[in-house]
Amino acid sequence: MAQESTARKAARPAETGTFDAVVIGAGFAGMYMLHRLRGLGFTARVFEAGGGVGGTWYWNRYPGARCDVESLQYSFSFSEELDQDWSWSEKYSPQPEILAYANHVADRFDLRSQIVFDTRVTAATFDEKAGHWLIETDRGDRVTAKFCIMAVGCLSAPNRPAFTGMEDFRGPIYHTGEWPHEGVDFTGLRVGVIGTGSSAIQSIPIIAQQASELTVFQRTATWSVPAWNERLSAEYLKEAKAHYPELRAKARARPTGFYFQFNAQPALEASEQERERLYEEAWQRGGLPFLGAFGDLLFEQAANDTIADFTREKIRGIVKDPATAELLCPQNVFGCKRLCVDTNYFETYNLPHVKLVDVSKTPIQRITGDAIVVDGTEYRCDAIVSATGFAAMTGSFDKIAITGRGRQTLAEKWRAGPRAYLGLASEGFPNLFMITGPGSPSVLASMIQAIEQHVDWLADCISHMRDIGAGTIEAVRDDEDAWVAHVNDVSTVSLRSTCSSWYVGANIPGRPRVFMPYIGGFPIYVQKCNEVMNSGYDGFVLQGGRNGNAPPQVRFTERWQVPLDIEVISPAAVAARRVPMV
Repeated sequence: MAQESTARKAARPAETGTFDAVVIGAGFAGMYMLHRLRGLGFTARVFEAGGGVGGTWYWNRYPGARCDVESLQYSFSFSEELDQDWSWSEKYSPQPEILAYANHVADRFDLRSQIVFDTRVTAATFDEKAGHWLIETDRGDRVTAKFCIMAVGCLSAPNRPAFTGMEDFRGPIYHTGEWPHEGVDFTGLRVGVIGTGSSAIQSIPIIAQQASELTVFQRTATWSVPAWNERLSAEYLKEAKAHYPELRAKARARPTGFYFQFNAQPALEASEQERERLYEEAWQRGGLPFLGAFGDLLFEQAANDTIADFTREKIRGIVKDPATAELLCPQNVFGCKRLCVDTNYFETYNLPHVKLVDVSKTPIQRITGDAIVVDGTEYRCDAIVSATGFAAMTGSFDKIAITGRGRQTLAEKWRAGPRAYLGLASEGFPNLFMITGPGSPSVLASMIQAIEQHVDWLADCISHMRDIGAGTIEAVRDDEDAWVAHVNDVSTVSLRSTCSSWYVGANIPGRPRVFMPYIGGFPIYVQKCNEVMNSGYDGFVLQGGRNGNAPPQVRFTERWQVPLDIEVISPAAVAARRVPMV
């Protein structure tokens, strides 16, 4: 794969030219943005570092990779024909199927001809005099565009801790976020897995089936609930497709952007017996909606303690060795970090060749030619899997030299933490847009729905600028500051603000601790975006256009103008701090 990629890089001549828009990234966000731009008659070019479409699902090919949102909802909703045409095989379909879906979308909507693959954007510079962006790549491309649209993803910059001695290790070291496309066979090998986050929890049970010895190095125990994954029958799919539009509409009205069973009752108002019964029912349903067992679980510590205690007892009941079970029982807030969804993760530690090593108090000292050393003990390995996550939300921005007005770089502006108005744009960087950027729901909602909402908003915005002849649009500093403050204020309402997680960049040494996604709920955020648009882009300055900040012609955002789901997010529920978040 690497050789083919290098050959393609050597063969392709450098791109030049001028476009209405350049889109960086060809994951679900970049593909949908291209589809909308082309449908509106804009010229566009997409640059993609990978050799194909799919973004996250192109790179993350580790064993057991799946999305934690059910496939029927983790999919595009803009085309009813696409909904009817595509059939998912499982409740949580595997990575190869998600990637096949991405390729199906690219083919169905004929997107590939405007995507340049195997090409990484290295710089984006705003030319103040010309009013356009200069985009440069590692292939020598230099193209200009009125708009630069960042579709770089929230979890697409792998975090690689630099352990002492890594260069001495004689075997392969794999990162789950950049898995070899040909796959890896661990049969008969001694394997060390560093990390116990989502990718580790999904891959460990499968690696254990092959490895002769598996040693897992855990710094922090992770909350995980069973997926209870299953194949979807033809009858089930037929019924689901018959009611797809209703499901999509209900999902848009929910704080998470996807629909699931939710009980608004406070856990602390239920009897102990009632709590246990409802927790057990939710456990048997499994998945992220387990957090919907009661309405106050992420708002009241005492309520959270009840679901944490229940889950610890589940772990102790699954893992046979008491010492290992206790190591696997998290001590932090349940759901404070991203809740994981697994298939036989805890059961794997009952296998005789699987060992758990605690590195919370005695970190990994070094890596030798054939071992990982902890507290003076050598754990022999033939291969190492680094399941150490990502530089979330802003990592992919850090890889590109983005320069705005006055030669200010985005890296300089974001040194103390990302600053963006609505997670869509940042003051000082005209006509630079971000899809699911920091300050938007992004990873706290169903990502594809969050992507679609942003793209539709941007499509209407760019069309409006063409309608009135505007040259640039830029966020206003005061409005941006107010939004950043609001994002931070809202985060403190939830218990999620109390722990060190990748939501605040705590997994990367030296990163500022800022809660990056918007936790106030997807429909509330959408309502704010709609208000900004309908008021003639309040909080933005449009330069060079007719009629000033006039309300736009709505082309695509109408489907997002839905009433809040009063069942779960009424004013009383919000005041009581009981809205469903997963």
